[in-house]
Amino acid sequence: MVHKLSCKIGNEELVLETGRMAKQANGAVFATFGGSAVIATACASDKVTEGLDFVPLTVEYNEKFYAAGKIPGGFIKRETRPKDREILVSRIIDRPMRPLFDKAFGREIQVVPTCISFDSVNPPDVLGLAAASAAVHISDIPFNGPIAGVRVCLVDGQYLVNPTYDQIKASRLEIVVAGSAEGITMVEGHADQVSEEEMLGAIEVAKKPIADICALIVKLRELAGKDKLPLAPLKVELNKRSEIEACARPLLQKALFTKEKLERQDAVSAAKKEAAAKFAEALTDDIQRKLFDALMEDLCYEILRGGILDKGMRVDGRGLEDIRPISCEIAVLPRTHGSALFTRGETQALGVTTLGTVFDEQILDDIEGDRRDRFMLHYNFPPFSVGEVGRLGTGRREIGHGNLARRAIEQVLPAKEDFPYTVRVVSEVLESNGSSSMATVCAGTLSLMAAGVPLKAPVAGIAMGLITEGSRYAVLSDILGDEDHLGDMDFKVAGSTKGITGFQMDIKIAGVSTEILTKALQQAKRGRMHILGIMEKTLPAPASEISVYAPKVVSAKIDIDKIGAIIGPGGKNIKALCEQYGVKINVDDDGSITIYGSNQKAAYDAKDAVMGIAEDPEVGTMYDGTVKRIMDFGAFIEILPGKEGLCHISRLSKTRVDRVTDVVHEGDKVKVKLLEVDRLGRLNLALADSLDENGNPVVDAQRESGGGDRGRDEAHERRPYGGDRGPRDRDDRGRRDDHRRR
Repeated sequence: MVHKLSCKIGNEELVLETGRMAKQANGAVFATFGGSAVIATACASDKVTEGLDFVPLTVEYNEKFYAAGKIPGGFIKRETRPKDREILVSRIIDRPMRPLFDKAFGREIQVVPTCISFDSVNPPDVLGLAAASAAVHISDIPFNGPIAGVRVCLVDGQYLVNPTYDQIKASRLEIVVAGSAEGITMVEGHADQVSEEEMLGAIEVAKKPIADICALIVKLRELAGKDKLPLAPLKVELNKRSEIEACARPLLQKALFTKEKLERQDAVSAAKKEAAAKFAEALTDDIQRKLFDALMEDLCYEILRGGILDKGMRVDGRGLEDIRPISCEIAVLPRTHGSALFTRGETQALGVTTLGTVFDEQILDDIEGDRRDRFMLHYNFPPFSVGEVGRLGTGRREIGHGNLARRAIEQVLPAKEDFPYTVRVVSEVLESNGSSSMATVCAGTLSLMAAGVPLKAPVAGIAMGLITEGSRYAVLSDILGDEDHLGDMDFKVAGSTKGITGFQMDIKIAGVSTEILTKALQQAKRGRMHILGIMEKTLPAPASEISVYAPKVVSAKIDIDKIGAIIGPGGKNIKALCEQYGVKINVDDDGSITIYGSNQKAAYDAKDAVMGIAEDPEVGTMYDGTVKRIMDFGAFIEILPGKEGLCHISRLSKTRVDRVTDVVHEGDKVKVKLLEVDRLGRLNLALADSLDENGNPVVDAQRESGGGDRGRDEAHERRPYGGDRGPRDRDDRGRRDDHRRR
């Protein structure tokens, strides 16, 4: 039976339907919003594994090109591996849903939201989140939901819920908020240096539509929901639990408050081994060992959180707002365009900036259309950064953390017109104990400034944590890995002294009050200002010049009707210019010219040549010309690229000249004045040496002397670039005319 419900979100109707498509899945929901549509399915495996200490959940959001009426580009004409965008949307759906599954379910869960219709107006990502939540909630998979999500933008001082793409482009703040009817559980987005109050306002606006969507999903379950499958908790108790706990607690109490990370890990491991050795006879099988490990995890959770709430004491001895020691270095790599090493406690990121040309832009091909990115940030998290052995590669974590840092920095990049470079930042995480994505923001900012990129403002980032118990709570600045793992919130905030540019929040509890969020944002601001102050001491402003190893970029602007002349037939002219000067030239449809050269001289010489082609010669102007051809009656001189004029023999000197080669030769560089442009567009020139003190041609000495030479010269002058036909030409024409009359 088909069930369909709807409610209005923003300016469109959100429609949820089940019972018509994908009926063999545990749960399936077809969701539409405007002309965009997503079908989400949820399936669970039949195999149950008892004692799992994690939720085996995978979310695979994918977009079909046919949804937008497109065929995939490239040689392979089908959708293949997930694009970065699909991975990022998968994470947006995964993060708020994962805490709501019970580990005791013990089965693999796969959620697959698929965008199958796209209207190029309404983004399908938040629609996929609603569809995925609804599919799981109406299924037989145990789920403490539902949850929902909306996008909020700030446009002209007004908050818009689920805005269109055009509205998103015009916004100062774009934020995706997810949560349940009880509260917010995830926030992610970026902004143009907005205030903390503006960000809180967006979160508040999101609460009602989220609650409305959750109510719609609950109603859909009432109509079409399945009975939930049973959980599979372990039915076995840990042998001698109380004795083991009494033994392990003081050992862990001491070990957990070891200041250094690796020493702390070793101390905790030793404490666990000591307790396990004392009760080896009780830990007789795998199940008992799993129960023992679970108890150790619970004890660490209680000790760490109790120390913070009861004593205000963190594992490394810091106060709640204290930031770990920070050091910054720039120009640590000799041949890169810009580099910086940022170290905060036991977290270290090496940021490297590379400047490229327009030909290095990232080409993106997805359902939103073909487009180019001139800024890239790539984040690498090798296993050695945490002292482990593992595979090198780019996973979902690397893509997600890199995207967060990229969006935080992108807000302060100069406009393309002001800095026409393609920019790539790579963050190599060399050590990690805390937020490496926020260290990436700091290292990336410093490396950009060291490379001479004129940022609007430096940007820094900090990760905040939260510990709660009843009405008590503590907000932690600059959290460690242990505080992230055992805490209730991971809230990353990046920004400048003027405001917030990027943020991401994941909450593991049902919801966080506005009071807590306000305190966390204000505390994050103080921490951010502290970090920016240290960064400023290292590098107060961007370098005044880019690296000598970077390509040199020169910009120009020409009239649109001159573009064809620059490019030439089949690109002939522009190719010749590139080869002649050793540069790359890009011409935009609006007449913007960008020239990339290996050195400054080549770039500026190429610019002069381009502007010469686009320039119309002006009568009375002096030009630096090059003699191209020698004739009996004068010399053809190029005054602008591709533009030649005739300097008649009578305009070569103030005195009589017998032969053109007495004055000039091919290849000579000469200064000439444009005397006139005749009705056929031909240019008549005069050498500077033939002009008087007022810049006017001297009376022609050859014409004044009389004789046959004068007549010959006059005849040449009247031919093209030297005068009309001579007397013999006219006589021949008369005889031909007589012959035709006969």
